[in-house]
Amino acid sequence: MKKHCFWERLGPRLPRYYVQIMTVIVLCACMVTPAFAVDDMWTVANRIIVDVYNKIAGVSTVLAGLMSAVAVVGAKISNNQHKVDQSWDWLKRIWIAWAVINGIGAFLAYVRPLFDGLNTIQ
Repeated sequence: MKKHCFWERLGPRLPRYYVQIMTVIVLCACMVTPAFAVDDMWTVANRIIVDVYNKIAGVSTVLAGLMSAVAVVGAKISNNQHKVDQSWDWLKRIWIAWAVINGIGAFLAYVRPLFDGLNTIQ
């Protein structure tokens, strides 16, 4: 009896529910923006890596300059030979770290393109 009553109550409203559901589906389909990839995944990843590296290299250059100035000022102002030696050691470490960071960029920019195409068998 309950099942029969349920369908009797729902029957006259079914066309209205159907129209509402189909309207929502059509609106969702119309509002969806298609996304087509312009480049493949590796090109986009390479562009992201280069962009992030350029930002890291820029920040490292500014910090290396600032820390070099602090180390030189610390070495010139200090009256203790041990602190002067530590300042020069820190200056060397800063320059080496900066050279390594920018060396990675030079490798990515100049050496890696020389290896493109070598991983294929002809």
